[in-house]
Amino acid sequence: MRLLIVEDEELLATTLARGLRRRGYAVDVALDGDDGLSRALVHDYDVIVLDRDLPRIHGDEVCQHVREAGRPARIIMLTAAAGLDDLVAGLGTGADDYLTKPFRFEELVARIGALGRRGGVTARQLLRHGDLELDIGGHGVRRSGVEVVLTARELAVLEILVRAAGAVVSAEELLEKAWDEMADPFTTSVRVIVSRLRAKLGEPAIIDTVVGRGYRLIEPVAGS
Repeated sequence: MRLLIVEDEELLATTLARGLRRRGYAVDVALDGDDGLSRALVHDYDVIVLDRDLPRIHGDEVCQHVREAGRPARIIMLTAAAGLDDLVAGLGTGADDYLTKPFRFEELVARIGALGRRGGVTARQLLRHGDLELDIGGHGVRRSGVEVVLTARELAVLEILVRAAGAVVSAEELLEKAWDEMADPFTTSVRVIVSRLRAKLGEPAIIDTVVGRGYRLIEPVAGS
C-alpha cells in the first residue's frame, strides 16, 4: 500500500512516516494543504492521512477536492477537535474515518489496514502462481511448500508481479507502487530487489527480465 501523510507538524509527520515505512508501507509526506492536494491528485494513493487544520489549504478543502476529482484513496481525517460537530463536519467533507489527536500509533495502523481492506487491499488473501504462494496480510511466502523469508520491499514487488499474472511490469511502475517518492527514478533499486528475489526464490527461475520493458513472472509448467 502507498500512503500520503498530510500534516503540518513536521516532527509528527516524519515520525509517522518512519513508523509506517517500518511496517512495509510506501509513504509520502506533505507539510501543507497545497502540497498535499497536488500529490493526492497526481499519485494513486491507497490511504491518505489528512490533518484537518492545515496551512495554505484547509484539510476540509483538500478532502473535498480529492473527492471531486474522483481519486480512489481512502481518507483518515486527523484533528485536535473531538466534538461531535467536528466529527460530523469532517466526515461530511468525504473523509472515510476520523481520528482525534493525540492518538496511539497502533490505532492509526489498524485504521489504515481497515481502510485498505475497504479499498480492495485484502488483509488476508492467498495468491498463487505455479508452486509459489503468497499470504497477503500474513506476509508469508512459500515455494514448493518451503517458506521463503522476504523483506517488506521484496514482498511488495513480488505481489505486484504475481497480480500482473504474467504481464510485463515496468521498473517505473514497480517504483510507483512499491516505493515512495524518495526513490530515485534512475536508481538500480528495482534491479537489486529483483535480483534478491531470484536468489531467494531459487530454481527454476520464476522472474523473467524483458529487455527494455520490465519484468514478468514466467508461466508455470503445466501440472506445477
